[in-house]
Order: sequence, then structure tokens, then C-alpha cells
Amino acid sequence: MIRVLVVDDHPVVRHGLMAMLGWEQDFEPVGDAANGRQAVNVIEQQQPDVVLLDLRLPHLSGIEVMRHTRASAPNTRFLVLTTYDTDEYIGPALHAGAAGYLLKDASPEEVFRAIRSIHEGGAALQSGIAARVLKRLATEPAEDELSQRELDVLQLLVRGESNKAIALKLNISENTIKSHVSHIFSKLDVRSRAEAVAVALQRGLVK
Repeated sequence: MIRVLVVDDHPVVRHGLMAMLGWEQDFEPVGDAANGRQAVNVIEQQQPDVVLLDLRLPHLSGIEVMRHTRASAPNTRFLVLTTYDTDEYIGPALHAGAAGYLLKDASPEEVFRAIRSIHEGGAALQSGIAARVLKRLATEPAEDELSQRELDVLQLLVRGESNKAIALKLNISENTIKSHVSHIFSKLDVRSRAEAVAVALQRGLVK
């Protein structure tokens, strides 16, 4: 079961998402939060697998929620679900650690797929969001050179594979994969798999 927490300050949206999640047999809604401070508390208590997170929240923003819980909930992954599609929000959210970024006009099926993808260690960017990220990254400096093994790992990251799946495919340990991913993040100057995927595709590092 994928344990999911919903964070949104609008009751109708929050309760609607909770009801939608209840439709799927592999999701377990573990709670909801109406503001950033409450979200931090619930995340630390519940340690959910995935958090559906709005960015504009009372008390603490969604970005601040991710920063506050990075150390206290290291295995929790964040899927931003918001109405804001500007660089002012997208870049900071991905840099704060969001594994996915969807707009609220996404279909339930898109949201479900994104939750499953990031739970497995992948990334999920709505097409319009990905285009904005790529445009922004096009003006950034080139990355440090990646080794062939790092490129192999990056190729599988782009396909949405988890660390465990990459380790099996490359026949090396999962700890070694984690080390490669860390080096990739450092060389590409990114903090999340979603950012790494966007950089890899924009710069033609992988097919």
C-alpha cells in the first residue's frame, strides 16, 4: 500500500482528493492538513510515502514544508499539486525536493500515475511544466562531465526506474546506485530526480 497524505487549504479540494485516493486499492489515505505548520506535524508523525502538496498554504508554504521535513521524514516523497505554473514556483519547488509537479487541472488518472511513479523512485512532471523547466535550464551553465556509468544510471532515471530496479539492471548494489545518483545531482547542480530528468533531456545527455 502507498500511504498518501493530502495538504491543501481548500476543504473541497482536500476532501475530494481524499475520496479519490480511496477509490484505488493500492492507496491508503493516512490524513490531511490544511496549513503548512499542521502539514509538518502530520508528516513527522505519520511518515507517509507520498504527500500531495499545494504550494500556497497558511503559516508555511509548501516549499517550506519540504525543507522543514527533509531530515525528519527522509523517505517521504512530495508531489506538488497546484494552480501555479510559473518559474517563480516551479524552480524552487523542484530545488526543495519535489519529485513531481502537477497542475490541479490534471485528471485523476494522471495524479494516480504520478503518485505510483514517484513512490517507485521516479519523477513526474506535467508536460507544460516540463517545457517551462527545460526553457529555464537552457540558459544555465553546462554540467560537469558524467562518467559512462553515471550516464547509464541517468538513462534509467529518465525512464522512471527506482534505485532498486536500476541496481538489478546494472548488476551492482543499491548503495552504489545511491552514490551514483548523488554524484549526478552534484554534477548537474540539481536536488531532485525531477530536475535531473529535465536537465538530462534538455541537454541531450540521454536518449
